[in-house]
Amino acid sequence: MALSGDERLAPGGADGRIFASPLARRLAKEGGLDLSALKGSGPHGRIIERDVKSALGSGARPVATASSAPVIEAPVGMSDAVVRQLFAPGSFTEIPHDSMRKAIARRMVEAVRTIPHFALQTDCEIDALLRLREDYNSAAPKSANGEPEWKVSVNDIIVKAMALALQKVPDANVTFTQTAMLKHTSSDVGVAVSIPGGLVTPIVRNAETKNFREIAIELKDLARRARERKLKPNEYEGGTTAVSNLGMFGVKNFAAVINPPHATILAVGAGEERIVARNGAPVVATIMSVTLSVDHRAVDGALGATLLAEFKRLIEHPAAMLA
Repeated sequence: MALSGDERLAPGGADGRIFASPLARRLAKEGGLDLSALKGSGPHGRIIERDVKSALGSGARPVATASSAPVIEAPVGMSDAVVRQLFAPGSFTEIPHDSMRKAIARRMVEAVRTIPHFALQTDCEIDALLRLREDYNSAAPKSANGEPEWKVSVNDIIVKAMALALQKVPDANVTFTQTAMLKHTSSDVGVAVSIPGGLVTPIVRNAETKNFREIAIELKDLARRARERKLKPNEYEGGTTAVSNLGMFGVKNFAAVINPPHATILAVGAGEERIVARNGAPVVATIMSVTLSVDHRAVDGALGATLLAEFKRLIEHPAAMLA
């Protein structure tokens, strides 16, 4: 006899089915309980509401027995009702999710569940980059109000370096699909921007073709309109990679979650002075730690390491990006 979608095999009963009320099944699903491990107290051993509530109240999370048939389904977290019961009434304020927070939650869950992540980390010396940035900004002409026409940030240079690194390692400039690998010709780099209630990732298209000034001006405009929630869908959808920089918050290093359909994302930490060995002698250098999260379906370890090494080369020799 065919089983319905919510019936599972279990040891015991005449035909291996679990007998439970519809309400008990719903509560068990919301609470992450495996009905096959519960003993019913209803007529003929039927699992009823109080059996599930008793298991949830005890904090138990029964797992399937070895003889249970495998059930393939998405993991279910605690229900809203169960979470609320963990806190005293009046000890919290409920802030309903807006559409942005719901979208972020949905995409991040999708990314973690469907993308096999691994992370590669390296340290980059950025003293040469800081000197070049200072010289580059000092050459900016003044506008009518006396302000410089551009001001390039370290992050703008990182975006350029990531774009060029993908051009040098084109096999990593890809998107995985179930039937084929999409190998991109341009480096469209998303940049995570924090806005009230969440974040958005506007994209610098063809970033490999743009100089520091162009990237700085474009990113400033994108970030402003992102905070005003005035971006058009084509300005934040797609892209081939992304950069997430928390260095300005003093974060030393972290690993970011890949934003589909990207195969990589670069997490950037704060630059800080550290003592390093050079020619056998200790010297002080400004070091920035970066972590590349990679979709292992699309980019293998050696390929990811090659991409990160190229990025490091460009960051440590930034004059090469002016050519």
